[in-house]
Amino acid sequence: MGVSKIGLLGLAAATILAGCQSSRFDNMASNTPPQAQRPAPLRPAPTTSIQSGSLSDVNASQFPANPNDMNTQPQGNTQVASLPPATSVELTPGKVAGVWNASLAGQSCKVATPQTKFGQGYRAGPLRCPGELANLSSWSVNGKQLVLYDANGGTVASLYSSADGRFDGQTSGGQPISLSR
Repeated sequence: MGVSKIGLLGLAAATILAGCQSSRFDNMASNTPPQAQRPAPLRPAPTTSIQSGSLSDVNASQFPANPNDMNTQPQGNTQVASLPPATSVELTPGKVAGVWNASLAGQSCKVATPQTKFGQGYRAGPLRCPGELANLSSWSVNGKQLVLYDANGGTVASLYSSADGRFDGQTSGGQPISLSR
């Protein structure tokens, strides 16, 4: 009689497992999308004629100025950060490391510049900063220039030391920016 109970339990377990297997495959079959739901084919790209010519025919005045070209001459009262003031000094990471009061187009915030290797140079932390400074993630020193970068390695701002404990410059969008202690 003990053998028959074991046999019955084994038969019950096999039946339950068989039921689970068939219901699992039934569910998989019902979740398969029908062939009629294929996406519509894409339209071909429009074609246009291509003009040929010499690059010497191109006039640079036809194109807008590149905002990332920091070596252009200023127009009017525009200050360009790439032209270092006469008082600029050679920078070292130690002179930049710390917490700075940042002013961006009249709005203030704090920027932390620890000497932790990261991204383009060292990690940077904007503390409730507006505009382009909100995207700040790293900084580096390039001679007399302090360059601030976003997470993608794009330049956020370029600054020069204008006094002891002060940097002035502009963002890549052309807004005036200063850092002071």
